[in-house]
Amino acid sequence: MISEKKLAEKRLTEAYNNAKIEYFDDNSKYIFFSDCHRGDGTPSDEFAKNQNIFLFALEFYFNNGYTYVEVGDGDELWEHSNFKHIRLAHDEVYALLKKFFDSDRLIVLYGNHNIHLKYSNYVEKNYYNFYDEYNEEEIELFPGLTPYEAVVFKHKNTGQEILTVHGHQGDRMNDKLWHFNMLTVRYFWKFLHSVGFINPASPVKSSEKIHKIERIYSHWIEKNKTMIICGHTHRPHFPKVAELPYFNDGSCVRASGIQGIEIVDGNIMLIEWRIRTDSEGGLYIKRKILRGPEKIEKFDLRNNKTNIQ
Repeated sequence: MISEKKLAEKRLTEAYNNAKIEYFDDNSKYIFFSDCHRGDGTPSDEFAKNQNIFLFALEFYFNNGYTYVEVGDGDELWEHSNFKHIRLAHDEVYALLKKFFDSDRLIVLYGNHNIHLKYSNYVEKNYYNFYDEYNEEEIELFPGLTPYEAVVFKHKNTGQEILTVHGHQGDRMNDKLWHFNMLTVRYFWKFLHSVGFINPASPVKSSEKIHKIERIYSHWIEKNKTMIICGHTHRPHFPKVAELPYFNDGSCVRASGIQGIEIVDGNIMLIEWRIRTDSEGGLYIKRKILRGPEKIEKFDLRNNKTNIQ
């Protein structure tokens, strides 16, 4: 059997070679979120607790001209076979995502938990439009939506490339064996999940698995001289001095709030949105920069002669 390291290298290279190309420059604005795991509003729906934070953040990004990049696992399609129930539970979210879509500022990647989006017939049936039972009419949602496994962001002037994938590529149980893993989640772990138990095949609670994924991806980065933005592990990461340019945007289901990666004005930064209290005990939502900003060109391994290892 091929090793997980070899599998990941093979899958990442395949994703890179087949990726959509998105050209950007120093005037471009992107927000990368992943791992929303939007569910049906029941106790197993991890996203529900952060929905208001997500809506507030996304409204900010829409009003300020950002393109929203959803880096996989936006919808929890392993636990819920019917997307209709997810859409109804988070109707406001999809109304806001539609504003991005209608403005040509929405890029959707699929991960392992919504790998169904790789199949065009599934996307057309569930995401192009929906039936409004109250008004008894078909309503457009994302007509013509094309989700991607990978997107390569390529700078118009410097040629610098950023490979963006969900991050399950090469994680055997969540990549090649996803059908089996999905069934165990849907018919077993879903119910334990609602009371706090985590599927052991998930990388989220396994620091050993997280670090293994990070090491494997860093090896691919070094070999191919290309930075990566991904999710999947739910562990936000922004490279320190001399580290290879492996970026992870965290998740939208952590108790502390939601994390993401921003690219704006030629800079990249790791951010978090969370609920805070003011001096009078009132609650408000605040954006905080966790790491950065740093110039994107600093992480260009093909042209940069700095001491990144």
